[in-house]
Amino acid sequence: MPEIAIDPISLEITWNGLKSIADECFISIMRSAFSTNVKERHDHSTAIADERGRLIVQAEMALPIHLASMQGLMTFIVNRFDKDISPGDVFIANDPHVAGGTHLPDINMAMPVFDGRRLVGFVANIIHHADVGGAAIGSMSGGLDEIYKEGLRIPIIRLYSKGVLDEDLLQLLLLNMRLPDERRGDLNAQIAACKLGVSRLEDMVREHGGDRLSTIFSEIVVRTEMRMRKAISSLRDGIFTFTDYMDDDGAGTENIKITLRIEKRGDRILFDFDGTDPQVAGNFNMTLNATQSAICFSIKALLDPNVPNNQGIFDAIELKAPLGSFVNCVAPAAVALRANSCQRVVDCVFGALAPQVPDRVIAGANGANTSAVFTGKDPRTGQLYVYLETLGGGMGARATFDGKDGVQVNITNTSNLPVEAIELEYPLRVEEYSLIENTGGAGRFRGGLGIRRVIRPVGHTCEFNGVGERFLHKPWGLFGGKDGATGRFYLRRDDGRKTMLASKSSCIRLPEDSVAVLETPGAGGYGPPAERTAVAIQDDLTSGKFSQEFVKQHYLV
Repeated sequence: MPEIAIDPISLEITWNGLKSIADECFISIMRSAFSTNVKERHDHSTAIADERGRLIVQAEMALPIHLASMQGLMTFIVNRFDKDISPGDVFIANDPHVAGGTHLPDINMAMPVFDGRRLVGFVANIIHHADVGGAAIGSMSGGLDEIYKEGLRIPIIRLYSKGVLDEDLLQLLLLNMRLPDERRGDLNAQIAACKLGVSRLEDMVREHGGDRLSTIFSEIVVRTEMRMRKAISSLRDGIFTFTDYMDDDGAGTENIKITLRIEKRGDRILFDFDGTDPQVAGNFNMTLNATQSAICFSIKALLDPNVPNNQGIFDAIELKAPLGSFVNCVAPAAVALRANSCQRVVDCVFGALAPQVPDRVIAGANGANTSAVFTGKDPRTGQLYVYLETLGGGMGARATFDGKDGVQVNITNTSNLPVEAIELEYPLRVEEYSLIENTGGAGRFRGGLGIRRVIRPVGHTCEFNGVGERFLHKPWGLFGGKDGATGRFYLRRDDGRKTMLASKSSCIRLPEDSVAVLETPGAGGYGPPAERTAVAIQDDLTSGKFSQEFVKQHYLV
């Protein structure tokens, strides 16, 4: 390819054009998907990659946890199909072990873009589908002990070949998934977004030419890496360590250790997980690219939050994780709930680097993607329904601010599903949706509060599956701040009887005269509680978020 000079202004204009394409594709999926998990909670991502499979741009509203998953898909496509890629092809995949995915509910799609006969790049997207088959409804229950139980495994295959849909393949996929009409709707949203992105990127190819656009792609990656390395250089050289624990894997293994050693020299940084526990039977294991996503998010958040999400971040870091370990598992390891584990990896990075960047780090957050699945037969239609949600919780306190209450944190930025959407779509009633008093750790700045949802089935008996983390190990405080509160699940009957549930609970029968109570963890505080101002303490009381007893226990009043 001839050397092409790119001036800074042209580069910036083209870069913003690429971002707008990814963002438009994201909004297209959000507005055309069938499931509440996408159209309301926005559990999806979109991106553009170059002809080598390097990720160039990810949509602004996309999920950080999807970063390495989409890059993994692109790498597998290029390595496997090489020259056997044609205009109109649409590739589909989800498998973590053979297709670059991170768990089966996240179905990837990618469509190539050409300049004549020359491959220029790809438009890609991911949707978290509410069910992809397997042993448990929702494909996300705790305790599943092999990948085969978690749902339909899709290697990288063509759903469209030269613009022609493989209807037989689509029927095979849908037959193995519950709620096939909803799945078809979400898959169609992904296909439409691919086609939209390709159309927009082809316009850019016509304007710039394939060679020039490829040069711009490379320039974006190189500049991102340079910027990331400059940020890394701002850290002092040294070795920094931290260890944290997962509660359990839902299959008998408790206190799963994640040990991180960070070695920083100049503009190089190594994340070494030697000493981390081996992969477990339960479905909390991480493939290496899931771990990579968590690392990339963490270092970006701490050192340069505005750096673009692309291949340049991957190139700026080094990652070492023992094969077969909890953070680099091998088949047939179960991985459906890897997001919870990724959150703990983020906590480890923050914990290790806290003394180096105390003004940027946050205390331990709710550290989980507390998931709830309600399923049954809708008495209004006689059809199966699946309500899936991951609930927010407390965000860790910072050097200058209290932690946010009831939000998704770190690698997931999805929304909490509105009560109106739940009650409109499903035969369920949300009897309480509130923040939980006293769940944020005390400190100069206090941790964020967890969420309580109380849900009742209407006109039928349903099944509840719940998965929680930080139900045993509290979200830790920083620099003298106190720990946040743990989460819990329980059933409450109308006569007042309570039944406590395990943090990984499957196939729980929920009749009409009972409610499921879901309480997510809070978050840690930052700095000594004695340094909290009188005004802030009064706000804690008047807001109703903290009780008189809590304030008397933790603050000098």
